[in-house]
Amino acid sequence: MKYRYVVVEGPIGSGKSTLARLLAEHYDASLLMEDPGANPFLPMFYRDMKRHALATQMFFLFQRINQLSAIRQPDLFERKTIADYMLAKDRLFAKLTLDDNEFALYAQLYNHLHPQAPTPDLVIYLQTSVDHLMDRIQRRGRPMERAIGEDYLMRLSETYTRYFYDYSQSPLLIVNSDRFNFADNPEHLQMLLTRIESLRGMREYFNAA
Repeated sequence: MKYRYVVVEGPIGSGKSTLARLLAEHYDASLLMEDPGANPFLPMFYRDMKRHALATQMFFLFQRINQLSAIRQPDLFERKTIADYMLAKDRLFAKLTLDDNEFALYAQLYNHLHPQAPTPDLVIYLQTSVDHLMDRIQRRGRPMERAIGEDYLMRLSETYTRYFYDYSQSPLLIVNSDRFNFADNPEHLQMLLTRIESLRGMREYFNAA
């Protein structure tokens, strides 16, 4: 693969972690993944978002910074890395879930820490409809996700859409993941791998025929 550092992004339920694992296995790459299960505030956040948003967000901020600080630019030339998140996601979620005063506090801490992360060589954005997100979340049956509502997923999807509409820091492949099942259909995965290797522009789209 010509890309050394690839990030797979998308809303909860889009399949980003599954795809990141598959790509890392195929390319024999290091895998960098979030660990939402380690966040003790997340189950409470899904039950009462307003009350627990700040604690949840701060935990994720420190977790992501600690993980990404371990990646140095020279490392990316020695071994490929596939990640299932990018640091910019943190500010997206913060803006979505925190009130104005909480976000101001968050922004001060974020700016004080000056978190640095390598720029991805490629970002794969899994664009997924809310109906499919809801269906996948319900089918995987994680207890702490049972309280996730359609309204939250809709706002989250819109936030991602707005962010990637203006994104220009890296080559971007926008994948309509409603039409693909990368985990269970090897043909779909092979189609994506072929598409990745043929990318030439800064922004391209991948849809099933």
